[in-house]
Amino acid sequence: MNASETATAVESDPRWAAVLARDAASDGRFYYSVRTTGVYCRPSCGARPPRPGNVAFHRSTAEAEAAGFRPCRRCRPCDPPLAERNAALVAELCRMIECEDHAPSLEELARRASMSESHVHRLFKSVTGITPKAYASAHRAARVRRELRTSPTVTDAIYESGYNSNGRFYERSDELLGMTPTRFRAGGDRTEIRFAIGQCSLGAILVAATSIGVCAILLGDDPEELAHDLERRFPKATIIGADADFERLVATVVGHVEHPRPSSWCARSPGEGSHGLHDLPRQSDELPLDIRGTVFQQRVWQALRGIPAGSTATYAEIARAIGAPKAARAVAQACAANSIAVAIPCHRVVRLDGSLSGYRWGVERKRRLLERESRAES
Repeated sequence: MNASETATAVESDPRWAAVLARDAASDGRFYYSVRTTGVYCRPSCGARPPRPGNVAFHRSTAEAEAAGFRPCRRCRPCDPPLAERNAALVAELCRMIECEDHAPSLEELARRASMSESHVHRLFKSVTGITPKAYASAHRAARVRRELRTSPTVTDAIYESGYNSNGRFYERSDELLGMTPTRFRAGGDRTEIRFAIGQCSLGAILVAATSIGVCAILLGDDPEELAHDLERRFPKATIIGADADFERLVATVVGHVEHPRPSSWCARSPGEGSHGLHDLPRQSDELPLDIRGTVFQQRVWQALRGIPAGSTATYAEIARAIGAPKAARAVAQACAANSIAVAIPCHRVVRLDGSLSGYRWGVERKRRLLERESRAES
């Protein structure tokens, strides 16, 4: 094949578009070599694009080196991709936050990461979706909930969780727990959850909410079974049937499910602060979510919310994105624990081979959601 034929073949290859776009998402999926320089690069390399007639594509670094090319010193294709290195660094900072008795300051995190405070703040938020301060608050909230279940007294739990005084904790107890500490220790009894069941193109849909936001969106064929599922999830809560105002909320949720928009859902975790359902304007297009889970689950769910509509990711890719490349199985478990369908888009996660499976509300619903999003994005 001469240079002209090579150039034509390269230009028609979808991988060439990724090279021209310096697409970091393609890093690790393939590599390209340049005959005139003798080097091979990752797709996101910042070097000036070569002539397509001098380019060849390779499935791995080993294949490129077997063809006689050496790694580029600029993009370092033998190293993990930059996004993966950043995720690993942020995962290390997360472990630092989780292991310290006090919430590390931004200065301490920057010192550990060997970068400026502003850089570590931007990097942390880009990977996790929240600031280091919000992450520390979420971890403390999870810790205080755990301590309240096991400590002899509320006071013991407060101090074991890292609070220096009862007053500081009680100022934020409703925000952190959604109820008083005493009620939480009793298992959350008398917490009010309102719900209603409607119909959408995917079948029956149950919407439930606390005063903070939507806490469950369940899909199924049997409305009665959906109600039982809600009771099993919140066994000690006071479940209240819908009134006219709540019926309107359900209609709004159904509208978001049928016609998804990126900004439809406003996720809040304990410790971030929250505007509840009652604080929103009557015609607000943004619905708050009451998301409560472990710190790991929240990291997974945040990564899921970062998958663009119409796109998919594998469990392994999500694990790498949160800096835990060996935790693909734990990622799958976090997806299974998700109780807020569509808003936390676990339907966008697929097997390694791209096939669909593992959707708690049915593979066919998963397929229809993905097809609908693909059509909307095209």
